[in-house]
Amino acid sequence: MKKYLDRMKQGGLFFNIFIVMIISITAVCVFTSLVTLRMSERLFVETFSITNSKVLNQIKTSFESFNDSIVNASSYASQSLTVKSFLTAGSADSVTTAKTYFNMGQQMKQIKSSVDAYDVGITIAGVNGRSYSAGQMNWSVAGEDLAGHHITVNTIAEPKRLMYQYDRERADGAAQDEHFIIASKALVERTSGTLYGTLYVSIREQEFKQFYSNFTSTGNDVVILDNAGRIVSSNRAEWIGQSSPELLSDAVDIATQQLSYKNAEVMGKDHILLANYIPAYDFYLVNLIDRKYAVGQIINVKSVVLICLAIISLSLLIVFLISRRMTDSLSRLVKQMANITEKNFDNYIDIGGSYETRELGKAFNYMLYELNDYIAKLLYTQKEQRNAELAALQRQINPHFLYNTLASIKFLVQQGSKEKAAETINALISLLQNTISNVNETVTIEQELANMQNYVFINHVRYGDRIKVNTFASPDCMHYHVPKLIIQPFIENAFFHAFNQKNEGMIYILVSRTEDMLICEVADNGDGMDGLSGQGTLPNPKSKRQLFTGIGIQNVHNRVTLLYGEDYGVSITSAKGEGTRVRITLPLIERA
Repeated sequence: MKKYLDRMKQGGLFFNIFIVMIISITAVCVFTSLVTLRMSERLFVETFSITNSKVLNQIKTSFESFNDSIVNASSYASQSLTVKSFLTAGSADSVTTAKTYFNMGQQMKQIKSSVDAYDVGITIAGVNGRSYSAGQMNWSVAGEDLAGHHITVNTIAEPKRLMYQYDRERADGAAQDEHFIIASKALVERTSGTLYGTLYVSIREQEFKQFYSNFTSTGNDVVILDNAGRIVSSNRAEWIGQSSPELLSDAVDIATQQLSYKNAEVMGKDHILLANYIPAYDFYLVNLIDRKYAVGQIINVKSVVLICLAIISLSLLIVFLISRRMTDSLSRLVKQMANITEKNFDNYIDIGGSYETRELGKAFNYMLYELNDYIAKLLYTQKEQRNAELAALQRQINPHFLYNTLASIKFLVQQGSKEKAAETINALISLLQNTISNVNETVTIEQELANMQNYVFINHVRYGDRIKVNTFASPDCMHYHVPKLIIQPFIENAFFHAFNQKNEGMIYILVSRTEDMLICEVADNGDGMDGLSGQGTLPNPKSKRQLFTGIGIQNVHNRVTLLYGEDYGVSITSAKGEGTRVRITLPLIERA
């Protein structure tokens, strides 16, 4: 992946042009395809809606024919004196009762003849408790249960209306509920309006759907909704009995606003809805067309996508060849020029290609020549600067430090402490040898720590040992080289500035390493300072004590960054009353 990205960077112009062309060609192709698909889909929907509207009208006509048959049957029943007599007569002898039932049977045959074309059952129940049934009695509600049934209650509430209602019942031993459409009509006296019976015409939902089942197919469904939004019939059996107020609302909108169709989400899918209101039933006839399936049947999306991909691929191939030819010479030039970022300043390029490329190559080679000349001069100047700086540092030993140290030695001799005076002289000699006589730029950690021990010993002789110094250095770090006098300024700073308020304390020197760095730390538990954190210099308060050198913290930091780069240097953290910690980060340098 990295290699591929590097190649992209090297051929940036070519890839930029190519990517722009990819986006442009793809966008045009996709946009054109989407517009075409959208227009085709809209044309299909409008054509399909016209066709299905005619289908819905045919279905509506079938329903109206069925309703006409039931109206005829109910009219015949309401006008029949035999039916009225059967439903209103009281108890009688067996002969009279038998004759009444016989006449009722003959009359029911006449009534049933109006709906013989349909597989329905007819039941007539009277206020006297009598009932009579004819036809296929699929609806199993008993005569004694009819009086309190919700269908009867609704029918009596509107005695002048022929009502169609939905009913569900669990058949004995059946795996699922059975669904019925019940047409009911109250039988009343014409003059007085007195109720004397009720007519029920029942049809199974399976038979009811025969009116429209021939017009359904996969993705093309029909739903019959009552005025409460309940699905009373559908070619999708799993939907029957469910309540769908949203679908009812859509159907009402289509019917009242006379819309050709409406897009809506039904049962979790996008559908095209067509609807017709059937006043005689107070039902809504709704046609649901699965939009995705229907469009997929007329529009082969897979073929369209393949054609688009073929067009895009061919176009991109042509663009690739033309763009590559135009940018090839420039890409080769950029690839050669990019090597300069790897500090390869001797990478003079071969001049060739177009006029513009040759001119760029000449200018680049001239710039590279001037850059190499400047770097050589800069390196020489920096080397001379470091040598001058080291010589200056070696001359920075404060003469007052020598005066006071020699005065302390004289005082020890006068007191008779000859051995301690000798140790002090030896420490001073070693200190001067390492700072003045040794002209090397770097010393080992072992030498630097020995130098620090001599410096600390002399300070203890001069000022006492109220400030103790402990050294913790990892044995595997002792052979690494560091710039001379890299730790001494921080020890000196701690001795003379960290314990102005506290009378005594500790200074710790810690040396360790990581995988690629040498870490030298000088920490004290002295007075500390607020608001001091990060790289920089410690405040340098004035003091009457005579220091060994005048090397500042900033000087140490600048030396390290000058020698080794910005990744190395000095960082300081301090807190009031808690002390100060100085961290020096150096590279791992080994020398024979």
